Amino acid sequence: MPLRAFHCNDCENEFETLVRSSDVEVPTCPACNSANLQQEMSKICGNITYPAIAKSWRRAAYAEGHMCNVDNKELKALGAKPIKK
Repeated sequence: MPLRAFHCNDCENEFETLVRSSDVEVPTCPACNSANLQQEMSKICGNITYPAIAKSWRRAAYAEGHMCNVDNKELKALGAKPIKK
């Protein structure tokens, strides 16, 4: 279930909520209960305090076939071909 960021056009509130892909119901603003929402791009995490956790996330993404977050050094350690830039 992905975490989605929303902006309420009525009260200017910004919030995040879990939204299932099977949900047909539009989420409502927790501050004013309005459905006049705009979905925002998720913010990228700035600093990860524990590099080992970040490395494990990248390895899990690689195992699922997502290689955009894995650097060439880690690809080599995983036995994969480096990505040419």
